[in-house]
Amino acid sequence: MNSQDLLAADTGMGAVTLRVADLDAVTAFYRDGVRLTVLAQEGGRVVLGRPAAGAAVTGAGAGAGAGAGAGAGAGAGAGAGAGATVADAPLPGARVADSPVADFPVADARAATGLTVPILVLEHEPALRNAGPGQAGLFHTAILFDDRSDLAAALYSVATRYPRSFTGSADHLVSNAFYFTDPEGNGVELYWDRDRTEWSWTHGSIDMDTVYIDPNAFLQEHLTAEAVERADARPGRVGHVHLSVGDVASAKAFYVDTLGFATTAAMGGQALFVSAGGYHHHMAMNTWNSRGAGRRQQALGLGLVRIEVPAADDLGALTARMRDAGVQTADDGRTVAFEDPWANRIEVTTAGRG
Repeated sequence: MNSQDLLAADTGMGAVTLRVADLDAVTAFYRDGVRLTVLAQEGGRVVLGRPAAGAAVTGAGAGAGAGAGAGAGAGAGAGAGAGATVADAPLPGARVADSPVADFPVADARAATGLTVPILVLEHEPALRNAGPGQAGLFHTAILFDDRSDLAAALYSVATRYPRSFTGSADHLVSNAFYFTDPEGNGVELYWDRDRTEWSWTHGSIDMDTVYIDPNAFLQEHLTAEAVERADARPGRVGHVHLSVGDVASAKAFYVDTLGFATTAAMGGQALFVSAGGYHHHMAMNTWNSRGAGRRQQALGLGLVRIEVPAADDLGALTARMRDAGVQTADDGRTVAFEDPWANRIEVTTAGRG
């Protein structure tokens, strides 16, 4: 692939849209558990996010409580962290909420400043049903935190409020990650990146692994009272999006050869990791639960994946590549939208305009 066919190095991920049946329950999970802030809510649509990096948020009440109370331990769930439990009682110095429902009095002020980053858009679609087993769609949305204390605060909050949602944990060499499922079965990864100087590459592929992390030990080492108190006032963003697809070869043809990501790692015919600018991965696709899946029908779950490119020229070059490859696009002058081979809808915009 020519360098001019690659996505710009500063490409990143935007908010992920989920179609949900129980808007209140899913909103509560991400607001009270993950500690995202409701940035906007109108009708059947809720936008949740965090402050942008460098955006200062002050004021009493900016942080919600750590959890629902002592004795709320996290169940192991299924996955890499099976058998783990998370803090059975609040750690010393952490404030416990008087109520499991948190209030966020500064949310409207932050949204008005333009210093927030949307992470999830929830759309109420009660008429839709869950996709059947083996279908393509979302594997997980991965939310990236700036430091380990922020990750620990989010981990602690979800584990105490939604103990049965925990499904695993891993040191991936490039990152520390903890995995959950939301109330409607959508996968969620909460993670922190090691500095790029600590990453290793072998013959052009990023070195990643799956090494168990004891979540209790992680909390003991990295959780602070300040991080718990001010969790919703700390930065966060979508770091990557992982999809379930029907086959890896078609995923590579679309996401690498056409869209313009670069391959950073591959696991034979099982999984593919791709990125822009040398990141470990902005997107991943696997066939672990969906080998042979065809195009999706309208269902609950993933509604839209957003990608943000730095400039209008980058968007124009991408649009030309997609059209040259015969991919049907919708272009409104601000965003370009299209579907991948499994009818996962992708929308690309310039940063800050999505």
